[in-house]
Amino acid sequence: QVQLVESGGGSVQAGGSLRLSCEASGYTYSSGCMAWFRRAPGKEREGVATIGGDGSTTYADSVKGRFTISQDNSRSTLYLQMNSLKPEDTAIYYCAATGVAFEYGEISYAYPCSSPDFRYWGQGTQVTVSS
Repeated sequence: QVQLVESGGGSVQAGGSLRLSCEASGYTYSSGCMAWFRRAPGKEREGVATIGGDGSTTYADSVKGRFTISQDNSRSTLYLQMNSLKPEDTAIYYCAATGVAFEYGEISYAYPCSSPDFRYWGQGTQVTVSS
């Protein structure tokens, strides 16, 4: 069973930094896509960054050059380093991971970042940036 648990949120002044972590227990799919999303007050959920099993990354234009997504080698922990934070970064941040697309023998292959199906979600962690 896959469980995602975020931590590291908090309150910071504009220009500051935070590092979010997501403990991903049970997620053993090297092919899968892991990501960070956020939902700001009164807005739709938006994708922030993704990372594939090969380490390839994508970022929303609004965070490029300021945020960095990374993972440890076992994919048991996902990170989001957030620098030069702005008040508009205030949101609840969620980590997510794709589910299994197909199985071949004893190996399960999860959906890649190119065609994601985010089946697993964390409970979210609040990030508040004050001006």
